[in-house]
Amino acid sequence: MEPVSLAAVLAGLMLIASICSVELSLSVALLELSLGVIAGNALNLDPNQPWLVFIAGFASIVLTFLAGAEVDPDDFRERFGTSVAIGLVSFAGPFAVATLVAWGLLDWSVRASLIAGTALSTTSLAVVYAVLVESGLNATRVGKLLMSACFVTDLATALALSAIFITPNAYFPLFVVVSVGLILGLPRIAKPFFRRYGDRVIEPEIRLVFFCLLVLMVAADAAKGHAVLPAFVLGLVMSRHYQSHLEEQKRLRVVAFAFLTPFFFLRGGMNVSLGAVFGNLGVLAVLVAAKMVPKLGLVFPLARRAEPRSSAFITLLMSTGLTFGTISSLYGLNAGIIDRTQFSLLVTVVVLSAVVPTAIAQRWFSPDHEHVHHVMPDAAGVFTGPAGQEAPEQARA
Repeated sequence: MEPVSLAAVLAGLMLIASICSVELSLSVALLELSLGVIAGNALNLDPNQPWLVFIAGFASIVLTFLAGAEVDPDDFRERFGTSVAIGLVSFAGPFAVATLVAWGLLDWSVRASLIAGTALSTTSLAVVYAVLVESGLNATRVGKLLMSACFVTDLATALALSAIFITPNAYFPLFVVVSVGLILGLPRIAKPFFRRYGDRVIEPEIRLVFFCLLVLMVAADAAKGHAVLPAFVLGLVMSRHYQSHLEEQKRLRVVAFAFLTPFFFLRGGMNVSLGAVFGNLGVLAVLVAAKMVPKLGLVFPLARRAEPRSSAFITLLMSTGLTFGTISSLYGLNAGIIDRTQFSLLVTVVVLSAVVPTAIAQRWFSPDHEHVHHVMPDAAGVFTGPAGQEAPEQARA
């Protein structure tokens, strides 16, 4: 399919997903993932067209930056122990179990088993953040704890992938220098830059952020690394700035959710080969269990201790996966460590873990329902959510 034809098809799927999201009160990210699977297989869409790979990759970085910007540094320090504990067990349990299951039970090679363990250990910061924003929970203590714990899990996953498989090249020190430079420099120039050039229809402040994130991607690509982690930290150090410039953050979020992130989620679904999946349903079930059982079993006790009334919601969202799970699987495929069938199985597990736990969490365990925080208009007629913030469109419908 020609690039412009594929773009038109995906644009139509985005529109359908947004309409269904409002009508069904479901996360648009989950609908985009599901539509990506259906359309990708029914229409034989190519998820690897260069323009789509680039936009989806950039979207994941922007989402990660926005997630970092939502974390309150004071709250993160206050709950550092809890965030680290939940994040580490969320990584270590599935990594160990999935690796051993793939090697001992499925008879995969050692390196292929390690790819499976890495891919299935992840928690998708992108999915979690998208769901929290749509649910109006991103500014709550539960939302901030989730994003902090997700960051810890993804940090551990990235370190594991790098330590086991990736040999840093000569550009790695440059990647480190660029990352540190942007993390230290952007907060310093943001205030005078945004004061001078902000609040304009051409959005120079958004262009500055996009430029910084693209520079990170260039440096990461040269170093054979990934820009997700420094992007999150960059968002984290910008969070204080955005606390006093909420309108700027809102405009950046609108640009991301209206155009960028749908390509990321649709492409994630398009990577699933239903033919390979249906031919190996038993293996798929084993891999799903290897990811979900340790995630649920190890995270729930810690979540219950930290947030008793939201423990199920936290546990289910910590069981999601997408960004790093797909990245790890794709690395294994490109490096010849796993074959196409193994890749399809791993990506299917990753996508299922993004869709099913999130749908269950939103439908039956959302803190909004548990804590009876109804969406109601205030005296000014503005609809507000749990933290008094403007509620998402789904809540108003």
